[in-house]
Amino acid sequence: MKNIAVIGAGTMGNGIAHTFAQFGFQVNLIDISQDNLSKGIATITKNLDRMVAKEKISEEDKKQTLKHINTQTSLEEGVKNVDLVVEAATENEKIKLDIFRTLDKVCPENTILASNTSSISITKIASVTNRPKQVIGMHFMNPVPIMKLVEIIRGYNTTDEVTNTIMELSKKLNKVPTEVNDYPGFVANRILMPMINEAIETLYNGVAGVAEIDTVMKLGMAHPMGPLQLADFIGLDVCHSILEVMYDGFKNPKYAPCPLLVNMVRAGKLGVKSGEGFYDYSTSRKAEHISAQFKA
Repeated sequence: MKNIAVIGAGTMGNGIAHTFAQFGFQVNLIDISQDNLSKGIATITKNLDRMVAKEKISEEDKKQTLKHINTQTSLEEGVKNVDLVVEAATENEKIKLDIFRTLDKVCPENTILASNTSSISITKIASVTNRPKQVIGMHFMNPVPIMKLVEIIRGYNTTDEVTNTIMELSKKLNKVPTEVNDYPGFVANRILMPMINEAIETLYNGVAGVAEIDTVMKLGMAHPMGPLQLADFIGLDVCHSILEVMYDGFKNPKYAPCPLLVNMVRAGKLGVKSGEGFYDYSTSRKAEHISAQFKA
């Protein structure tokens, strides 16, 4: 397995492409937008520069990594000779299902199709293809080049052979693959998102402020990042989407998104990506508590 296609040049997609390329794989980074591709390569270059500055890699390593990445706006051209496709498009079920329908038609018969989805059923994704045995989840953590975990999600029909292949491939990326079964939220987000949602509820109910909640969890529970800061980093829209998938899947009110989270997403306060969330990431108001204005 040498040739990899990554669909989506956003935060997760460019991180996945970076990681595969750094370990010598030939990567086609695919996005419908040339502008997104240019931004993705710029991000990869900047992250590689940081690694060079910290003496984690050499300048030659950086050059070789970038050399291993090709960009492509045509899905059909980008996947025609690949062994594995990793889909990292936006966390939207309809978009993902449409992508996998197309991939099934244009990819070689032996190509494994993987999704980086953080919550959407792999079995459902596989059901729109004629190769459900070759569909699997590869849930990387952000930032991909640094975080060790890859959650490997088996769909109902995913074979042992495909699962073992992806587990071994992940190890070649210096990752720690962990196999889980296909239920809403898998393991990582089934545990993480209710905690984040409860932190938002705690803020919404006026128990404590943003900084106070995060300080308790960092210093009291040894979390490297508080839950509200982590929500900003993940993207509040993504947190909202994952909670809705779990709420729909389990029919359990404990997964219902907090009204404060719903209002913040409606207001476009999505965290780091929008410049404002529970903290303000603008140059003039760094780490300022702004969420009170969105209370009902």
